[in-house]
Amino acid sequence: MGYLSLDPRRIIETAESLERRIGERLTGSGLHRVAGELVGVARRAAERSERIRRPNRFLQAGIAALALSFLAIVGLLLAELRIQHEELTMSELIQDIDAFLSSAVFIGASAVFLFTLDARWKRRRVLEAIHELRSLAHIVDMHQLTKDPEMVVAGSERATTSSPARKLDRFELGRYLDYSSEMLSIISKVAALYVQGFEDPASISAVDEVESLTTGLSRKIWQKITLLDRSAEGK
Repeated sequence: MGYLSLDPRRIIETAESLERRIGERLTGSGLHRVAGELVGVARRAAERSERIRRPNRFLQAGIAALALSFLAIVGLLLAELRIQHEELTMSELIQDIDAFLSSAVFIGASAVFLFTLDARWKRRRVLEAIHELRSLAHIVDMHQLTKDPEMVVAGSERATTSSPARKLDRFELGRYLDYSSEMLSIISKVAALYVQGFEDPASISAVDEVESLTTGLSRKIWQKITLLDRSAEGK
């Protein structure tokens, strides 16, 4: 696969590598478990996106059958007009044309229904998957929510009884925040897989929303990383 499209295998490998890195440094942490979930989501996304891109042979067969039915009706009408050419009255001709148009409208409406049915089915699958990714992005954000650089710099003297436990030192916190940002980036790439080869406006809009969400959450994380780096430089 070239550089003009996302390779699902590479995304899965990146997610697996990130899970191992988190496990080696933050074994048993909540973020490590979320990373494991992300690997599973990436694997399922590769399979789902492939099914979405694949054409529905049953619906295509149905559309082809309707097209053949339309041609058969046209053939029957022409044959009847040829047979009754001399005896056919204007009233009978109008009736035949009316019957033909009614059949054509019915067949055309059925063909349009089948054609759009495939797109609607795929859109529903994409939106369900995007909802899952959106929830996962918020879970990543919840895990880094209490990782405050100021508390690491200031120490435990500013903590209260209800303050969350601060078990990470400056370096570990920086890596934790880096990992969180990387996970959000992978989530956005997994979302993009679903509209690769499926250019549905509603699905593309949902993927863009996930991209905006992960970018915004990642921006907050990098603000924390910047504060952490500045505090290290000040020492």
